[in-house]
Amino acid sequence: MAGDSYPLRPVSRSQATCLSALPGSLYIRHPMISHALRFMVLAAALFAVACSAHLSHADDVLAWRAGRLASLRSADSWLTLVGLYWLQEGENSFGSDPSHALVLPGSHVPPTVGRFLLADSVVTFIAAPGLEVMSAGTQVGRLVLLNDSGGEPTVLSLGTLTFYIIERAGAIAVRVKDSASEALARFDGLDYFPVDEKWRVMARFVEHPGGGMQVAIPTFQGPTQIMASPGSLEFELAGQTYSLDAFAAAGDDELFIIFGDGTNGRETYGGGRFIYVPRADENGMVDLDFNRAYSPPCVFTPFATCPLPPPQNRLTAKIEAGEKNYHSPPRNPGER
Repeated sequence: MAGDSYPLRPVSRSQATCLSALPGSLYIRHPMISHALRFMVLAAALFAVACSAHLSHADDVLAWRAGRLASLRSADSWLTLVGLYWLQEGENSFGSDPSHALVLPGSHVPPTVGRFLLADSVVTFIAAPGLEVMSAGTQVGRLVLLNDSGGEPTVLSLGTLTFYIIERAGAIAVRVKDSASEALARFDGLDYFPVDEKWRVMARFVEHPGGGMQVAIPTFQGPTQIMASPGSLEFELAGQTYSLDAFAAAGDDELFIIFGDGTNGRETYGGGRFIYVPRADENGMVDLDFNRAYSPPCVFTPFATCPLPPPQNRLTAKIEAGEKNYHSPPRNPGER
């Protein structure tokens, strides 16, 4: 507030916690009560400002985590991914009948859903007669499907199932989700390391020669992907200097980090973790907050195609920040 150096306002519980840490001696050491009160108010205000800045970072991280939790609980989250089928050139029949090329288990899946025809990377879907396979509110008989390489794919739905085409390094697959999946029904939340400012560092963005380079990225359950890296992030932790290649396509507002560290396979997912960070500021610095590190979708389903950390992004340090490994809760007795 302009002109108001220390405006008075209600104190939240978290601010009260901060203020309670002020030394009690502020009340008694000054020789005059009026001066003591002024000194106490000034010190409390300055302390509250610093405390609020700290709390705002923690609150921001916690709000981001709450958004991630809500996303995972949605009807089309990674927890609903129940199938991934790589298509062969020509006809690929699809349904729960074991005679089909693509067999999706589930008592609520019709024996025959339809056929996917793959010809020169173009996929056409032909629905089985009598089934209400829908796309954008319209029943589908025969439809050419867009894959996810150019943006939003064509999504087909049948009851609780949705399915669409993905492309990975030239390979074409059908991805299937089920809003009635067991993984979603049994999901009971995520576990994190406590938010800690020490895991938020300012990293220097170092541009790769020529403005960028192409990096081969291994994946879980999929072909190697080639990703564009405009540069690397150099930073210090506990007196040691580290570097991570960052990835981004032209026009992206953020940089994508795939990293491994000493917690992988123990406290965190063995296949590494992800972070999105803002682009470098005018001084070439990037706010790298490991408190926002999260697990790739492969921690929730075996049907995702997750990029893995390249060798240069595997840190020797233990990054005890961000999301911990996810373990599906055990079945209840008698659950089928």
